[in-house]
Amino acid sequence: MRQGDLAEAANISVPTLKRMEGAEGEAPGYANNVDAVRRTLEAAGIEFIEENGAGPGVRLRKPS
Repeated sequence: MRQGDLAEAANISVPTLKRMEGAEGEAPGYANNVDAVRRTLEAAGIEFIEENGAGPGVRLRKPS
């Protein structure tokens, strides 16, 4: 997904998304913007994996 597409789907600006992507550690910014990006990615089939000893991560959801 291109940055512009993700930003548009999450209803945030591309510069805001770039700041979030360029940060080290947790994404900075308003919680509602971070949540909007997460919901958009989840709707696109991404699963966020919690810390399990090897660190947090992401994966593609299995097709149902």
